Amino acid sequence: MSRYTQKISVAALLATTLFTTNLTASSHREAPAITESPKVDATDFYMFNSYETGRTGYTTLIANYVPLQDPQGGPNYFAMDPDAVYDIHVDNNGDSVEDLTFRFRFSNTLEGGTGKTIEVDGKTLSIPLNALGAISASDSSNLGLKETYKVELIKGDRKTGTTSTLATSLTKPYDNVGKKTFPDYNAYANKYIHSVAMEGCSAGNMKVFVGQRKDPFVVNLGETFDLVNYVPVDRSFAPFATAGIEQLDSNDDLRAKNTTAIAIEVPTACLLSDTSKTTIGAWTTASLPQARILRAKGQFDKNSVQGGALTQVSRLSNPLVNEVVIGLKDKDLFNTSEPKDDAQFIDYVTNPTLPVILNALFLDAVNGVTGADFKQLNPTNYPRNDLVAAFLTGIEGVNKNGSVGEMLRLNTGIAATAKANQNAFGVAAGDLAGFPNGRRPGDDVVDLALRVVMGALCHPVAVDLDGSGTAGDAGDVLGLCATTDAVTGTVPYTDGAPVSAMYFNDTFPYLKAPLAGSPN
Repeated sequence: MSRYTQKISVAALLATTLFTTNLTASSHREAPAITESPKVDATDFYMFNSYETGRTGYTTLIANYVPLQDPQGGPNYFAMDPDAVYDIHVDNNGDSVEDLTFRFRFSNTLEGGTGKTIEVDGKTLSIPLNALGAISASDSSNLGLKETYKVELIKGDRKTGTTSTLATSLTKPYDNVGKKTFPDYNAYANKYIHSVAMEGCSAGNMKVFVGQRKDPFVVNLGETFDLVNYVPVDRSFAPFATAGIEQLDSNDDLRAKNTTAIAIEVPTACLLSDTSKTTIGAWTTASLPQARILRAKGQFDKNSVQGGALTQVSRLSNPLVNEVVIGLKDKDLFNTSEPKDDAQFIDYVTNPTLPVILNALFLDAVNGVTGADFKQLNPTNYPRNDLVAAFLTGIEGVNKNGSVGEMLRLNTGIAATAKANQNAFGVAAGDLAGFPNGRRPGDDVVDLALRVVMGALCHPVAVDLDGSGTAGDAGDVLGLCATTDAVTGTVPYTDGAPVSAMYFNDTFPYLKAPLAGSPN
């Protein structure tokens, strides 16, 4: 790219951060209705150019489901819902409608129709556990419950497009019960990273993995939703460093939790509609049949009769949009909507509520500590037309491909950054391959979002936009708002729960193996 184009691109990428400014936790249990169906509750969505050695030219998409899994949560653990469909949608032509959908359908079966059995005084009985003995990469015969899945590719609209079957019976590894059941869980689970041919793709096979992983999101979850029960500022920032206010350094409330990942790695060329259109948008959804009738007598995997059209019940792209951007009355509506219809949520973008809430919670405390006379802590540039551009239209030069709606956008033309060189603050820190240009597991979207919601982008950013040779000087402003619009825009807001690329693997599926249920 020319230097002029690069400067526009950097500014545009930074501006896309704005839509995610209201984020303070992962999308676990984000809407009233989805709390009733945890197996179809999307928790996090990631999309990034693969940074595994030798995988240049591939894009990784990871959709996590089933929140807050306790590793010891037996005896049934966390199988996926066989009545649901789980989709990863890609818009590659900018019409705000999916052009490619990777669909996953799950099946649960018991060995011999009974699971593992044992003889008790001449009677053959089904045991109450899913396994009877140790399981390894070379021998899983002790496992009585088999979970498999089908992968479909839909080209065009998910309801009316052309569907092809990519794989019919791939195995999902059983959850990490514990060290006695799985002496080497890593070796066992890695056996189920599948290579799958993608119809119409001559660039190579895609990789597919579905299975339990350590929850990758790092967040001070409990305190955040207790009216932000901490001082959300880095303790090294004066005057808080000497104010006698308790600070917490590391508060990852998900550190002992697992999740279930649906991960695919696809040749980038096969995600694009045109090689000249390098930006794609993506989101994940889960859907259930409209009708459910409970059976009077329960039976394994046949406790209800499901029927009717598939109805979307979960939706996720950028983290926490539904949790802390969308108002309570519209959360369930957001989960059932599509990006093309997101203009209905415009008021939540032009007049975001979280910064006003933070102002109400902390204005008096900040004035008392600093001696300053702030009239308000939150930015004053209402309506937030900069958010409208990022939320509804995308930004010219990087992610504006005609799409309108909330989705995670990735410019696949920007090369991946190696794991060791990644910056957790992504584009804002000069790492153009990170959030909000897609999202990697090691991107600290919480701290970044807190800082942006309070006006960081009204001030010079740590990118040499003006070509002066110095990043972060007075010329490195985006022009989206004035510094006077954000009086606390330079404050290092944080939830006290840092994250780094070093927390994760540098090979597909990137997320760490799940925590063992025993010993724990």
